[in-house]
Amino acid sequence: MEKGIFEGLKVLDCASFIAAPAAATVLSDFGADVIKIEPPGSGDPYRNLPNLPGYPASQHNFAWLLEARNKKSLALDLSKPEGQAVLHRLAAEADVFITNFPPAVRERLGLTHAQLAPLNERLIYASFTGYGEKGEEANKPGFDSNAYWARSGLMDLVRADENTTPARSVAGMGDHPCAMAFYGAIVTALYKRERTGKGSHVSSNLMANGVWAASVLAQAKLCGAKFGERRPREHALNAVTNHYKCKDGRWIILSLLNEERQWPALARCIGREDFITDERFATKPGRHARSLELIKILDEIFATRTLAEWRQILDGNGLVFGVVGILDDIPNDRQMLDNEVLVPFENDTMLTISSPIWVDGSRKVQPRKPPGIGEHSDEILRKAGYDEAAIRQLRASGAVA
Repeated sequence: MEKGIFEGLKVLDCASFIAAPAAATVLSDFGADVIKIEPPGSGDPYRNLPNLPGYPASQHNFAWLLEARNKKSLALDLSKPEGQAVLHRLAAEADVFITNFPPAVRERLGLTHAQLAPLNERLIYASFTGYGEKGEEANKPGFDSNAYWARSGLMDLVRADENTTPARSVAGMGDHPCAMAFYGAIVTALYKRERTGKGSHVSSNLMANGVWAASVLAQAKLCGAKFGERRPREHALNAVTNHYKCKDGRWIILSLLNEERQWPALARCIGREDFITDERFATKPGRHARSLELIKILDEIFATRTLAEWRQILDGNGLVFGVVGILDDIPNDRQMLDNEVLVPFENDTMLTISSPIWVDGSRKVQPRKPPGIGEHSDEILRKAGYDEAAIRQLRASGAVA
């Protein structure tokens, strides 16, 4: 079995909700040995996410399946000195320590960079926060819905117009892109360690990633650009970079940025070759000047066929378009399956979502089901050098469960 390019890398995942643990999951996909440290009793609060109001009902803990696959669980009470001592022993032998506790909590629990770095000069200390490590909001808690989606301007920018209610984010929608940035920070630090032999402190946060995702529009504002009026779909300035409703209620989105070449192909596909020479729409300036008129015409045309029919008609003509997907599409998406975006768990037919990185010549490990609370506590402690008497004592104290 492929063991992965990070085989032998020891990672301590001392984090929850969602970006920081997800970065550890990506490391585990490439073979890292990840120990999930969670509190005794109920464990990581993220285990309870599917039980919150509004989440889909399932016999499976879908949140935990995604974020905790491949990991081993150590139930450790970090509020106790004995629990902190265990963590320090593990950190002394680890390659990467991941946390998303706010700075003040790290101080209280004895797991700041200043406290762990002297134990292991090769340790990569990776901290993730809502709003950064400095300033008056450094200890402010945040989820991706507020620190990434809302704070960055994205929540406002996706509204059809300024009178529309702000759009809610999907759970984990910002956390998972943030996890990839955090993973990148960790791997960068590992590369630095290869060159210097020394570990380092790397960090990322939801707010920074949100503004990075707001990208060109945020940069435009930083440049003092003048923004035009926000327009709803029916009043878009360009009809061929717009989305349209099909006969079956599904939506398709056109992204014809190379209009001069792609417009004739679209006209032929929709059965309106006359549009190629029609003085209203023959030129790019003309189409833009009459965008409202063209949108109405395209609305009528796309409403005559189903999404599947339009995909068959438009494919293979050099046109850039996309399906506005729904969750029902995902389990049987042939392109996702062929490209191992969706992969089965080990010894199971259930699929999970693979991390979006592939390295030629090195396969990822087959995903393993996530652990129960403290499932591997004894195993981890033995490997750390604790004998049976010491393990019993830790259990009796409540530091380990």
